[in-house]
Amino acid sequence: MQLGRFLMRDLLTALALILVIEGIAYALFPEMLRRLAARTTRTPAQALRVGGLIAAILGVMFVWVLRH
Repeated sequence: MQLGRFLMRDLLTALALILVIEGIAYALFPEMLRRLAARTTRTPAQALRVGGLIAAILGVMFVWVLRH
C-alpha cells in the first residue's frame, strides 16, 4: 500500500474517532457540554488559542509516542 493511502486512512480513522468521542460525550453529558460551550464565549480568544495550541502539541506528542 502507498504511503499516501496509509496517511489518508489514518486521517479518516482519526476523524471518525473524533465523531465517536464527541457523540458519546453529547449523549452522556449534554447539559455539561452546553455549559462548557457557554463558558467558552466568555473566555478571551488568547486563552482559547493557547489552550488549543497546547492540546495540539500534546496530541502530536501522543501520536508520536504511540507510533514509535
